[in-house]
Amino acid sequence: TGDWPLFQSLYKTVNKNRVIYFLGFDPKNPNSIYSCIGKARENARAIRPEITKEVWEQINSIYFFVKEGLEKKLWKSSDPRMFFKKIKEDCQLLYGIFDATISRNDAWHFGKIGQLIERADKTSRVMDVKYHILLATPEEVGGPQDLMQWAALLKSVSAYDMYRKKYGKLTALNISEFLILDKKFPRSILCCLINAEHSLQEITGSTGGFSNEAEKHLGKLKSELEFVDINDIFESGLHEYLDEFQQRLNAVSISFYNSFFAAQSQVQQ
Repeated sequence: TGDWPLFQSLYKTVNKNRVIYFLGFDPKNPNSIYSCIGKARENARAIRPEITKEVWEQINSIYFFVKEGLEKKLWKSSDPRMFFKKIKEDCQLLYGIFDATISRNDAWHFGKIGQLIERADKTSRVMDVKYHILLATPEEVGGPQDLMQWAALLKSVSAYDMYRKKYGKLTALNISEFLILDKKFPRSILCCLINAEHSLQEITGSTGGFSNEAEKHLGKLKSELEFVDINDIFESGLHEYLDEFQQRLNAVSISFYNSFFAAQSQVQQ
């Protein structure tokens, strides 16, 4: 998740309970589940008139569930999997309520863009952990442990069933192609960028080219993914490719702020 330096600054040693607390509940970690849900709730409170009663109630429900987990110190539980499974299901329910009850206006499209950019980033990070940090020795590639890790990677992004339908056999090349370049799987990086660009065009009314910094950066990154081959990515190095992609995706996020929110803030001031 890119939080290793912060973890090192807060804790001297690494163990299971400490990592679960840090990633799940630690208020000092701005990327912990507890911190993210708390920020989402405060953001929702700020725009309460723009969202529906159902969306607000679901966000509140997730927040109090996670807060209860913090109070009960669930990171010390011998098996906290059901707790995290419930959070995952509640977030998916929130996405469904958001899609089913909010009018397709600019606010909805901005919300979708944020969700899609975050999803593309996390998919790239999960892949990089497997390929760069958990990379097996040459002798282990294709072996039981290697395949088990690839299967776990697919399951962690809810991609296992759709991948097996399309490819069947587990291979590093096919899994990488599916999660980076597939145009129809909603959690693939390219699919996220395609849908983010569509929402951006709905906001700006653009049908081609670019009219602002955000359209330029997002369109260029999306177009390059559309015309790249997975073999080219592997030849240049998957880790290096994903690392550069994450930096460019951060630049896309900054361009959205500069194009839409920084100017608005200056006008208000």
